[in-house]
Amino acid sequence: MAAKSNANGYGTVAKSLHWVTALLILVLLATGFRSGQSIDPDTKAALLRVHLPVAIAVLVLTLGRVIWWWRFDRKPDPAGDDPAWQVRVAGITHLALYLMIFGLVGSGISLSILSGLPDALFGAAPLPVFTDFLPRLPHGLFARLLAALVLLHAGAALFHHFVRRDTTLRRMWFTRPNAKH
Repeated sequence: MAAKSNANGYGTVAKSLHWVTALLILVLLATGFRSGQSIDPDTKAALLRVHLPVAIAVLVLTLGRVIWWWRFDRKPDPAGDDPAWQVRVAGITHLALYLMIFGLVGSGISLSILSGLPDALFGAAPLPVFTDFLPRLPHGLFARLLAALVLLHAGAALFHHFVRRDTTLRRMWFTRPNAKH
């Protein structure tokens, strides 16, 4: 399997970046929503101790993806005979996913700095009340939008795989796109 993508499918670098980032985003959504609903400060702090480094990892991976596509690789051609509107919606969805990731990282960094979160996580201060800080609102909104976009993205992939029975999902998995399952 080639490191770089070709006209028919994604390379191992793009696939690896995609799936590792996807898994970490699920961890971020789970820990973020759970910590936001937790009333126990110890539970909230424990979740945030996972949330912050995973968010930094997603930022690094996403920047790596952007650089990879911009400088080293090319996207494969569309998989099938999708209508032009579906190709446009897919492009808009991918762009929106990137924008939400960067928006979440930016609002999360702002929220952490303004609230003194690092000091609280390492025991030097009490856990802040995040709703007292302006970046909390966009952070929560972006998280909900990201969750909706992830569901839309996964739903579209499953639609292509099970209803259309095309190679869209297989091209992003670690098998050959033409392999029958």
